[in-house]
Amino acid sequence: MIDVACLTAESFDDARYDLPDCGQWVELVRGRVEILSPPEEEHRVAVLNLSKALADYLNEHREGYPCFDLGLIVSRDPDTVRFPAISYFLGGDLFAETDKVITDTRPALVVEVMSSNDRRGSLNDRIFEYTNWGVEVLWIVDPDDKAVHTIRPGYANQAVREHETLSGSVSWRHKTTAQLILPDFRIAVADIFTPPEYWQKPKP
Repeated sequence: MIDVACLTAESFDDARYDLPDCGQWVELVRGRVEILSPPEEEHRVAVLNLSKALADYLNEHREGYPCFDLGLIVSRDPDTVRFPAISYFLGGDLFAETDKVITDTRPALVVEVMSSNDRRGSLNDRIFEYTNWGVEVLWIVDPDDKAVHTIRPGYANQAVREHETLSGSVSWRHKTTAQLILPDFRIAVADIFTPPEYWQKPKP
């Protein structure tokens, strides 16, 4: 039995397998464990399609690398560890964060998928935590509205919808490395939310 009253990021990491579902859907928020709902199919579809598009893009451009369900230590004393769907890293050794469970290395871009009420309810907290920590671009994927919201500190929030295209920008530059953040990346928003053919149920 573990004391989950107030944990550090490191003790949370050590204790995760003693938590419900082996800690698969848990986060640490100001030192306390919060259990999230398992993601719906729309969440898995969006992450699958974005990960494939990123893989295709990075096979050509070799600019950075994504990590999936990696715990980000966004604040300390008390500690908060969030698990966004995708964290995109620039700089440092390639794939340095890939085998980690949690990290205090800050990604250039974070993708959150709002696929459950608890994730929606904590959205404002998540946005504040990521931007206050120094994440430069957030993509907030909304399966209900079939939209993706781009959030950058100091700029107006932008939304692209089902008939539009989600893209990077030549104006997004990583402050630490001065590298552009996904400048030529493109994906139709509708494609983010479309299940692959092998997920489709066969017609009777």
